[in-house]
Amino acid sequence: MLNRNGFPGYKGPVLIVVMDGIGICGREAGNAVLAANTPTLDRLFANYPNTLLKAHGTAVGLPSDEDMGNSEVGHNAMGAGKVYNQGAMLVNSAIETGRMFVSRIWRDISTRCQNSGSGAGGTLHFIGLFSDGNVHSHIDHLKAMIIRAKKDGVGKVRVHILLDGRDVGETSALEYVGPFEKFLAELSADGEFSARIASGGGRMKITMDRYEANWGMVELGWKTHVLAEGNRFPDAASAITAYRSGAKIIDQDLPPFVIADGETPVGPIRDGDAVVFYNFRGDRAIEISKAFTDPGFDKFDRGPDGPPDVLYAGMLEYDGDLHIPKNYLVNPPEIQDTLGQHLCESGVRSLAVSETQKYGHVTYFWNGNRSGKFNDALETYIEVPSDIVPFEQRPWMKAAESTDALIREMCGAEGYRFARINFANGDMVGHTGSFDATRIAVETVDLCIARLLPVVDSLGGMAIITADHGNADEMYELDKKSGLPARDADGTIKAKTAHTLNPVPCIFYDNVNADKYEIAESGGFGLSNLASTAAALLGFAPFAGWDAPIIELL
Repeated sequence: MLNRNGFPGYKGPVLIVVMDGIGICGREAGNAVLAANTPTLDRLFANYPNTLLKAHGTAVGLPSDEDMGNSEVGHNAMGAGKVYNQGAMLVNSAIETGRMFVSRIWRDISTRCQNSGSGAGGTLHFIGLFSDGNVHSHIDHLKAMIIRAKKDGVGKVRVHILLDGRDVGETSALEYVGPFEKFLAELSADGEFSARIASGGGRMKITMDRYEANWGMVELGWKTHVLAEGNRFPDAASAITAYRSGAKIIDQDLPPFVIADGETPVGPIRDGDAVVFYNFRGDRAIEISKAFTDPGFDKFDRGPDGPPDVLYAGMLEYDGDLHIPKNYLVNPPEIQDTLGQHLCESGVRSLAVSETQKYGHVTYFWNGNRSGKFNDALETYIEVPSDIVPFEQRPWMKAAESTDALIREMCGAEGYRFARINFANGDMVGHTGSFDATRIAVETVDLCIARLLPVVDSLGGMAIITADHGNADEMYELDKKSGLPARDADGTIKAKTAHTLNPVPCIFYDNVNADKYEIAESGGFGLSNLASTAAALLGFAPFAGWDAPIIELL
């Protein structure tokens, strides 16, 4: 339970507004945030205390400051109040120390698949995002596991690649496929070991749905990876080249493909095999994990013979409360003493609102990778169902409806003292690479904030307007030498669909107690400083172990 700090507090709520994917960058080229018409944000920056927060790299528990942030680690940091080592660092350590390969589940996998080259054992399958983006996965983790599998006597490995084009260059797939095929060929040269790519497709086309927004993606992935149904090609490069020849399709949207020798698929998943889903980030790994492991699964038909009898494991446990999956290779961070937990213990009523695409971020990730509520009586979670359409075709998404829900709840009889809302637009539309659509997305968020602020005033509250990472602030790939937008051979500007390394805003909209605190001079703040800041504004002393507040009380 948090101790009181003597701050006078507010009649209304302390509201945190997360403008997902809206970072701050001084360059104009490709900057949809600067290009957007944002009178509300312009007014806030001009008239209210504000600072910048670090939202990537070591500030959110990633290996280095060359690693872009993401929504999961960002919301973890906001809710946890301190920095925890996150997925990539945990996996790096488990591989470097060898802990992964002495775990019970790895030993069970390798034993199950030993001598499979001669037909005596099962095939070891790896499914996951195929890049070095280091947001959901890293290709080096995959290569390390394949090398170790051969060392441990596994005879046959098949890899099902989910093409990225989102956390890395939008059409960079062949840059990964070529060297990887060479790597597999060298490992397989002795004839005692066989490793090949078996299937694939774009990450936004198959397999990697999240929050049950589109089970059809997972079903298509199942048919591709497990049943080997779909268009067949002799190798992955041929598939990618063929799909691109007919239209300008970026990697994340490429249709599924199956690799076959003639008419015979090289890697359907069958009884007796083992499957490792090698993403370390959980949101887009849960649904495919359910398809493999849930005995009551009913989301789609998994084939005439039902699911194959396989040993399935995730890189991490993707849901610690529901234990999905049961088997995993690396223990996730143990996040304790979150802001949500302590506010409930202090009797504070709170509210969380988001559309489906980011609902898990203001709940599960905010609460330290914990499903469910800390206190049903004190917490209200509202999910606004997202549309199942390409985000660039409807860049306003469900921002207005989410705003409606937040206003309706805050103005009701519940008396919330703390609230949080995520506007997904800057991130989800930014990932499409469409500059014009992303500009509209940013403007949409600005309009919604304009609606929220008078309500905050009428309730006697305040708002912290911030973001979890950058994205919309850099929509073009830049030429490293000139600093100008890079272009394809036909002169088209290369879109950037990945997150950025830029800081994010932190604005204190407060017409009640703004004279009773100021932004601390120490600076150097990150997302993890928000929990203690919110607690301080609610009249509580920060919990022991949290990073310092961004403000100093006067």
